[in-house]
Amino acid sequence: MADHGYDAGRLNLPFVGISTFGKRPYQPDWSAIDADVAIMGAPFDAGTQWRSGARFGPRGVREASTLFSFGHAGAYDHEDDVTYLPGDVQIVDIGDADIIHTDTEGSHANIETGVRAMLDAGALPVVIGGDHSINIPCIRAFDGQGDIHILQIDAHLDFVDVRHGVRHGHGNPMRRAAEQDHVTGLTQVGIRNVSSTAKEGYEDARAMGSEIISVRQARELGTQGVLAHVPTGARLYVTIDIDAFCPSIAPGTGTPSHGGFLYYEVLELLQRAASRHEIVGIDLVEVAPDYDPTGSTSILAAQVLLNFLGFIFHARAQL
Repeated sequence: MADHGYDAGRLNLPFVGISTFGKRPYQPDWSAIDADVAIMGAPFDAGTQWRSGARFGPRGVREASTLFSFGHAGAYDHEDDVTYLPGDVQIVDIGDADIIHTDTEGSHANIETGVRAMLDAGALPVVIGGDHSINIPCIRAFDGQGDIHILQIDAHLDFVDVRHGVRHGHGNPMRRAAEQDHVTGLTQVGIRNVSSTAKEGYEDARAMGSEIISVRQARELGTQGVLAHVPTGARLYVTIDIDAFCPSIAPGTGTPSHGGFLYYEVLELLQRAASRHEIVGIDLVEVAPDYDPTGSTSILAAQVLLNFLGFIFHARAQL
C-alpha cells in the first residue's frame, strides 16, 4: 500500500473489514481469552411476548460500534479532560453464544457457558442481546463469584414469576435474579407507565430487596440521589434494556415505552456508578435494528457501552 506521508499502516475506516465490536480483535477460542474486557453476543429473542427481532441486536450493535473504532490509543473527552480506553485496555470480541431455535434452555445454557469462560479468564463480561431473558444465564454464571447487586436500567420491571408455565421469558429475568443467593438486591431504574408486571409483582420485588425508581422519580432525585439507593460498596452487575430510553431516540426495540430517559441521563448515571462501585458485568438487551431504519438505536447502544467501559477502566486506574 502506498505511503502518502500520513499514519503508517492501514487507515481501516469504519466501513472496511469485519464488524467485531469496535473493530477489536476476534477471539473464537473461549479457552484462550486474554483481555480486560470480553464482548459476547447473545442473539436470542424467543423470550419476547410481542415484536421479535432482537436476535439481530448483536450484529446491529457491532456494526454501529465501528463508527467509534478510530483512535486505538483512546478517546479524549474535553469535558472530563480524560482519554478513555487508552491502548493498555485490551478488549476482545469472542463472537456469539450458539442459539438453538425453539430451545430456550439449551440456548441459555450456551450463553451461561460463554459468560463463565469470560469470568474464568478474568475479563469483564459484556453481553449484547437478544431479549432480556438472556440476563437469566448471565446472572447464573456469577454463582461462586461473590455477592453482586443488580442495577437495572429499563422501562419494565421484568419481575413476573410464572406466566402460563413460562419462567424464562423476557418478563422474568429480574425475578429469577432476585432468587439467586449471590444477588443481594436490585435497584430498578426507569420503570414507568403500563408494565409487564402486575401489582403483586411490584410488591414481591420490594419484599425481595428491590428499590424501584421511575424516570420522573429519577429526575427528581438526580444521579446522586438514585445511586444513594445502591448499597455502599456493592459490586454491581448492570443490565441495560434499550427501551429505558425514550423511543424518540431509541425506536428500534420490541416494546417501546414513551417517557423514557435521554442519553446524558443514563450516561451520567453510569459514569457515577463506575466511580463509586466495582462493575463486575454488563448486558445490553432488546435492540431490534429492523424497527429503526436510521440505525440510531444501534449507534446509541454502541456509544453507551463504549463510554461505560471507558468510565469503568478510568475509575480502576485511579485506585
